[in-house]
Amino acid sequence: MRVIRLLAGKEILRVMEMLKRNLRQYIFFILTGLMLIPLVLTGCAPSIFARTGAQPAAGTVLNSPAPAATREVINSNLPDFAPVIAAVRPAVVAITTQVTGYTFFGRPYNQEGAGSGWIADGRGLIVTNYHVIEDASSITVTLENGEAYPASVVKADAVDDLAVIKIDAQGLTALKMGDSAGLRVGNWVIALGNSLGMGISATKGIVSALGVSLPVSAGETMQNLIQTDAAINPGNSGGPLINLNGEVVGINSAKVSQVGVEGMGYAISINEARDFIQSALK
Repeated sequence: MRVIRLLAGKEILRVMEMLKRNLRQYIFFILTGLMLIPLVLTGCAPSIFARTGAQPAAGTVLNSPAPAATREVINSNLPDFAPVIAAVRPAVVAITTQVTGYTFFGRPYNQEGAGSGWIADGRGLIVTNYHVIEDASSITVTLENGEAYPASVVKADAVDDLAVIKIDAQGLTALKMGDSAGLRVGNWVIALGNSLGMGISATKGIVSALGVSLPVSAGETMQNLIQTDAAINPGNSGGPLINLNGEVVGINSAKVSQVGVEGMGYAISINEARDFIQSALK
């Protein structure tokens, strides 16, 4: 037993001596590591934060606007209406009418009306609504350039609310008829016309519904209309509803006008009016 203990005692001394040597090495390594910590923190932290987003890099402004390139990409997804309106506007006209009315005592007086139209043929043939020129004793068409011409009725249909009138002018810019059958709810559309008799202006919106029936008077219902939230106001009647290709897809004709109702305008689909228009252009 003693031999075993002696051996054990010598082993303990040997171990303790080894531990002393190792301890000096450990202390050296620990001190060296502590000296390197500041270098690690100052040298690596910015790159780590930059990658993870935990801390903004120096000079970064929080909540800064998107770069110009990013804004251009975002904006490029939105339609640009200006070129379409610029191309179409010269073919949209203002229509002024004089209608003879009578007082309670039978005395005549002139009542002025305002509407819109669009040039369907460069020879001076213009499409509008029947109700724009109904009972008019005189019709005046004003082009975008300010030139005014007297107009005569070529063809009119009270039931379909369509009319084609003519002015003595040549070489006019004419609009192309599109295909209203290709319209989908949600498509962008632009309404142009002589709103409130104040000259040609444009409003934009989408196709809200298709194939709409609308009672406009006792015993009279308009069929297969295009509903849009593009603003259609008095004076817009007869003006074109166009798609983003500048093609006429409808003829602005009516709106729901009562308190609490907004964005419910209606246009005659161009496919419904095509035969009438083409027969008048011959």
